Amino acid sequence: MNIGLVAHDNKKVLMENLCLAYRQILSRHTLFATWTTGWLIEENTGLTVSKYLAGHLGGIQQMSVQIAHNDVDLLIYLIDPMLQNHYDEDLNNVLRLCDVHNIPLATNLATAEALLLALDRGDFAWRELVRD
Repeated sequence: MNIGLVAHDNKKVLMENLCLAYRQILSRHTLFATWTTGWLIEENTGLTVSKYLAGHLGGIQQMSVQIAHNDVDLLIYLIDPMLQNHYDEDLNNVLRLCDVHNIPLATNLATAEALLLALDRGDFAWRELVRD
């Protein structure tokens, strides 16, 4: 399955730790991330990550295109709810696209862990039918 990984700056270390803790599950899937997040995950976990541009340079839009083409099966987008910035439009677009295409989405650690455990159990096998 194709898994998208994005994290606001204040959540990048949390994303690294999540990927480290669930490395065995994630290693069986294709990972996509914005540049800095992907680089940090690769450096600290040994996982292979296909990287887009940095989020503020268009990486979020690249991820949105992949979602719009139904090429993401699960998205973990760790957001900082206390952050108000110019990315709000991009974030809202990603959330909307996930809803439109029925892509499981986590925006916090608790939901990310629940989705990864469900992924490991095979609960998202239906995504392969939707994608084909």
